[in-house]
Amino acid sequence: MTSADSKEVYVVVSALEAGQLTLPERLFVTDADPEKRATVPSLSFLIQHCSAEGQEKTIVFDLGVKRDLTGYAEPQQLHIQNRQPTVLRPDCADSLRKGGLEPAKDIDYVILSHVHWDHEGTPSDFSNSQFVVGSGTVHLLEHGAPPHYPKEIFDPALLPRDRTQELPPVESNSSTAHSKQTDHKWEPFAGFPATVDFFGDGSVYIVDSPGHLFGHVNLLLHVGDRKWVYLGGDCCHDPRILTGEKDIALYDDGHGNLRSVHVDTELARDTLSKIEPLLKKPSPSFGEPTEVEVIVAHDKNWREQNQHRFFPGRL
Repeated sequence: MTSADSKEVYVVVSALEAGQLTLPERLFVTDADPEKRATVPSLSFLIQHCSAEGQEKTIVFDLGVKRDLTGYAEPQQLHIQNRQPTVLRPDCADSLRKGGLEPAKDIDYVILSHVHWDHEGTPSDFSNSQFVVGSGTVHLLEHGAPPHYPKEIFDPALLPRDRTQELPPVESNSSTAHSKQTDHKWEPFAGFPATVDFFGDGSVYIVDSPGHLFGHVNLLLHVGDRKWVYLGGDCCHDPRILTGEKDIALYDDGHGNLRSVHVDTELARDTLSKIEPLLKKPSPSFGEPTEVEVIVAHDKNWREQNQHRFFPGRL
């Protein structure tokens, strides 16, 4: 949406129900109850953009859980057995239709934060959308990220290759892209060293957010005068990590070493250190007093407290 003075372009953001899964707290946060498990959402988001010239575009960020678990390969299904119970409906497509949009014809772009099973959803629902993924994602789908994430838990045929654009490598990334790359360039913005101004008008920034999985990206969205929304994907799985109340859990990897849910725990911590300033009110990451709402994909409390902001509602 265009602001009143037509100098800035804002977007409209709506949350989407996209399934739920159950996480054991001990694998995600420090000082956890070893028996506590919580059923949490895997949030998706609709972003509606209207350029200064009046051209409308729609983005869906993340697709959540598949509505049919048999759509996952057998090794994925075995992994998902450890995340039961799951809630499969409404899925992302259901949520869009509830608000009056048809996934097959009304969504221009699908941007995936990463390609773990609980974010990949059902890409075939979006049969005319362009898919945008972080650098190294296509290689990851084919080869995995062993030893923590073997190739068997990824689907190499997940994305439509003719409609998938992979963001170019960031200088610090070692992954090699094997798909059609976008012509976007990474630039620093708001304290982040690598962002892509997706529409070129300052309304939607893709943020390189390494650590959790190769190709992990977040979105920073301009929703109003000095108001932004940061969609953090799986930068962490519990907002108490962002606020400093908890830390990233480490646990035995089965081979006598410690690991976390991230492929690179220290890199994930570094990403969090760049997100944390956004929590301050006003945020020091911008050159003027600015409010930023930070939302991570599995925030159970956010979902429960913000039902009115799910599509057709808005943030």
